[in-house]
Amino acid sequence: MQNNRHDDIIRFYDILSRLKGHFGGNRQLRACAGRLSWPMRGVYFFFEPGEVRTDSGDGLRVVRIGTHALKNGSKTTLWNRLSQHKGTVKSGGGNHRGSIFRLIVGTADQARQETVTSSWGKGSSAPREIRDKELHQERRVSQIIGNMPFLWLPIEDSATPESLRGVIERNSIALLSNFEKQKIDPPSLQWLGGDCDRKRVRLSGLWNSNHVNEDYNPDFLNVFDRLVQEME
Repeated sequence: MQNNRHDDIIRFYDILSRLKGHFGGNRQLRACAGRLSWPMRGVYFFFEPGEVRTDSGDGLRVVRIGTHALKNGSKTTLWNRLSQHKGTVKSGGGNHRGSIFRLIVGTADQARQETVTSSWGKGSSAPREIRDKELHQERRVSQIIGNMPFLWLPIEDSATPESLRGVIERNSIALLSNFEKQKIDPPSLQWLGGDCDRKRVRLSGLWNSNHVNEDYNPDFLNVFDRLVQEME
């Protein structure tokens, strides 16, 4: 299976290219709002400026894959999840305690800038005075993530651990991850994730920790392809 990983990655990006064509191009979170016609549920794929494919073709490489509502009975929508990553428009900040994506981007950014927000990542909540001190860093994270192009694939299925969204998410991560695998489309030397304190992020080349060490089932690409075809 893994011997065909290079070809499977090429196919993965071909499918993503068709998804991109359906939307008329990538979007950016900084320009998105809840009033857009979002599906209730889906899987999202983030790219990053400056991070390009070097082995599987041309264009930006995927750096983050995610979904939501994988717990039984969860009511979280796709936009709920994306808005947690985006942050708040009014202050320009956000809540890194509600988004692991924001948390690890902020951690890497502090390492890159050689700055320290001592309360960063501590606790599941924080009082107003702590959050006010974190606002500068939250704003930096909102800017970084807000500038990342992204796509989403609508999948209107039930909120369960066995959902089709979960299948697409974990197999896509396992496919693209370079963690303890042959390096295909590795991150650039300038990639911000290289300063992350999480080994799985640094070595996978993704802003993901879960599933980066797993094998993928290539059959998921047939499902992915079918879902995109149904949109065309």
